Amino acid sequence: MFDPAQVTAAPSADLLTPDNAVMLFVDHQPQMFFGTGSGDRAAIVNATTGLAKAARAFGVPAVLTTVAAESFSGPLLPQLAEVFPDQQPIDRTTMNAWEDEALVAAVKATGRRKIVLSGLWTEVCLVLPALSALGQGYEVYVVSDASGGVSPAAHEHAIQRMVAAGAVPVTWVQVLLELQRDWARQETYGAVMEIVKAHAGAYGLGVVYAQNLLGAHAAG
Repeated sequence: MFDPAQVTAAPSADLLTPDNAVMLFVDHQPQMFFGTGSGDRAAIVNATTGLAKAARAFGVPAVLTTVAAESFSGPLLPQLAEVFPDQQPIDRTTMNAWEDEALVAAVKATGRRKIVLSGLWTEVCLVLPALSALGQGYEVYVVSDASGGVSPAAHEHAIQRMVAAGAVPVTWVQVLLELQRDWARQETYGAVMEIVKAHAGAYGLGVVYAQNLLGAHAAG
C-alpha cells in the first residue's frame, strides 16, 4: 500500500545514470543509411553523434558494432568513430547482434544492466538484439531518433514490438538530460551545454541566446 510517510526526495531506480547504463550502437554504416527511409538521415546522424557525445561526457561505456563492414555495409559512421577514436567496432556476420559472442561479452563486461540501444535498421538490427537482451533479463532503452528503418511503418512497428516486449522508447536529448538530471552537477554541466548547442537544434540556439544575454552560467 502507498504510505506517504515513506515518500522521500530520491530518484527512481528506473532512471538512467552514468553508473547503471551501457550504450550499444548497432550498424551505423553507409549501406544501412542508404536504405533508411523512416526519417531524415542527416537528423539520425546528428542524433547519433549527440548520443555518443553524451556517453563520452558521462563516462558511460559504449559498445560499437558493425555488420559485414568489409564486404557490404562499409565502415562505422565517421562522426561516431570520431567520438571514440581508440575503440574498434565489433564486426559481425549475424543480423542479430546478440548472437555474436564477442558483442555479448563486451556488454557483460561493463557490468551494466540498462542498455541504451540505437542503430539501423530498427526492424532488424534493433528489434532482434532488443528482444534477445530483454529475454535474458536486461533493461532496454531504444533511442528512436538515433535509429531508423527502411520506411516509417517499419520503424514504428518495430518500436511498437519492442515496447510490447518491455523496452522503453527514448530520444537522445532525453538520455542526455536524464544522465545530467541536476544542473548543479558542475563536472558535466559544461560538456552538456556544448552538446546541446552543437546538436539540439532550437534548444541549443536557446542556450546560445541565454548565455549571450545573461552570461555563461545561464542554461537549463
